[in-house]
Amino acid sequence: MEVIKEMIPVVERLKREGYVKSEKVIQALLKVPREGFLPEGLKEYAYLDTPLSIGYGQTISAIHMVGMMCEALDLKEGQKVLEVGTGSGYHAAVVAEIVGKDGLVVTVERIPELAERARKVLKKLGYDNVIVVCGDGTLGYPPLAPYDRIYVTAAGPKVPKPLIEQLKDGGKMVIPVGKDLQELILLEKKGGKIFKKKLCDVAFVPLIGEEGWKEY
Repeated sequence: MEVIKEMIPVVERLKREGYVKSEKVIQALLKVPREGFLPEGLKEYAYLDTPLSIGYGQTISAIHMVGMMCEALDLKEGQKVLEVGTGSGYHAAVVAEIVGKDGLVVTVERIPELAERARKVLKKLGYDNVIVVCGDGTLGYPPLAPYDRIYVTAAGPKVPKPLIEQLKDGGKMVIPVGKDLQELILLEKKGGKIFKKKLCDVAFVPLIGEEGWKEY
């Protein structure tokens, strides 16, 4: 895909502020048309670095957060990645750009209408390396496990055990945890052991599901 002109000043600022550093993340952000994932009335705000409502109580993440999570995951070409919380499909598209045609993004969305909308947009934009599944993302997606990388776009009370189980040894996961006060956690699995590191404080929509919040 061609570079999106409107994204250039946004990415330049994110580089200056240290949110994005690697060329693969920078290029992915520059190529994914964020307006394509937004409701009609919000397309004019596509290149503002802020979360925006996509309906059903959900949001498209701010551009800096998408970039920062991609950097933390250290994504590589050809990897298989699980996303929990498809939302608009924008974040999955950015990751799909990075892992390339030989990679795969499996993204799980609990709200059927959002899953269907994202599936259509991703297909229209040519992201054939993304599979959208409608279901409970807190349980992961066992049929295609294990995954090289996992990231979660909603905050739960803890790191769901099924996601840890479905992460490859040597794999990395980024997930927000907490309710009123949330922390973005980088989790690495090494030799069967789990190592956690706090990245920053964040504000995400709640992670609803069997291994998340039952209700919020």
